[in-house]
Amino acid sequence: MHATEAQQLENPYLARIIFILAAACGLIAANLYYAQPLVGLISSALGLSSGAAGLIVTLSQIGYGIGLLFIVPLGDILESRKLVVTLLFGTTVVLAVAAVAKSTAMFLTASLFIGLSSVAAQVLVPYAAHLSPDATRGRHVGNVMSGLLLGIMLARPISSMVAEYMGWRAVYYLSAAAILALAFILAMALPARQPLMATRYSALVGSMWHLLKTTPILQRRALYHACVFGTFSLFWTTVPLLLTGPTFHFSQSAVALFALVGVSGAAAAHMAGRLADRGWIRPATGLALALVIVSIGLPLVVQGGSTFALVTLVVAAILLDMGVSANMVLGQRAIFSLGAEIRGRLNGLYMAIFFGGGALGSALGGWAYAAGGWAAALSIGIALPVLAMIYYATERSGKR
Repeated sequence: MHATEAQQLENPYLARIIFILAAACGLIAANLYYAQPLVGLISSALGLSSGAAGLIVTLSQIGYGIGLLFIVPLGDILESRKLVVTLLFGTTVVLAVAAVAKSTAMFLTASLFIGLSSVAAQVLVPYAAHLSPDATRGRHVGNVMSGLLLGIMLARPISSMVAEYMGWRAVYYLSAAAILALAFILAMALPARQPLMATRYSALVGSMWHLLKTTPILQRRALYHACVFGTFSLFWTTVPLLLTGPTFHFSQSAVALFALVGVSGAAAAHMAGRLADRGWIRPATGLALALVIVSIGLPLVVQGGSTFALVTLVVAAILLDMGVSANMVLGQRAIFSLGAEIRGRLNGLYMAIFFGGGALGSALGGWAYAAGGWAAALSIGIALPVLAMIYYATERSGKR
């Protein structure tokens, strides 16, 4: 879409389209997280051993990582609306397969493809940037990312509640229906956006390593966010273990309610987008990294099972989600300014790198909690954003 077309959409259509994109990203991204609180129920129903139960979540993450590297870049050469709608039809099918699966192999295969097709959300994020005039690009990307983050944060408590009253299969049936409806809505509501370049798929994928090597802003922003997302994943992997353990004796329903406190942190994505549009990406990045450090420092200092310690955990969860949400949008605003013709590949690389940081954070968190408890997990959790802050200190001042 040309700049003049984007400006025409600004009034009155662009706000409505951005809202649709935000809701769509939330619905799509939630599919990656519905299974996390349901692992026990699904394992029992399908006869999975406790050692293999982790595959339910891990395979969807593997599929998502593959999609980030090999599907999201297609947004640079294929018409975005058709690509997204096609992916959503595929998502509907694999969600339905997961809902009816009677064997372990069928469900795990569906989990892999749920992750693969859910990268449709990451095709929509650069699409929103394409539609937006430069002056409001950060705000619009922030709004879309707020929707995506809300979907992630609400997925766990919603799936827990649905499973409690309707069974775990209902989660997949309802999501399949929602994604199918979304596919038709996007097909009718979104304007077409023809890519600016034409090249072979092999050349497109082959160019990604060159982009990574020659794009310092991408390298820097991806490493910043790999660190903070690693802390995010570590915290949300281990805090349920703390809450359900002997310190607090929370039920699963209470843990789901605790997870809802992070929803307010998604508002930071919108604020970060506005700051980025004003040219304040660098100072806002410093603030975001500081929030993540403080969020882990608080429960590291205040431990125990007191009411004050629980309130500290709530504050920490909100600050953590604010810092991570803001830093993600600031990074995307920075890399999306590098060129419309490479946004799909840049976003795929950015997401894949920090997603790897998240996977590492989850693994380290689980290991540290088992070996040394909550304090050991937090020690690793605070080290990651401190490393990012040290790296941030080497960044030259000026508008990014």
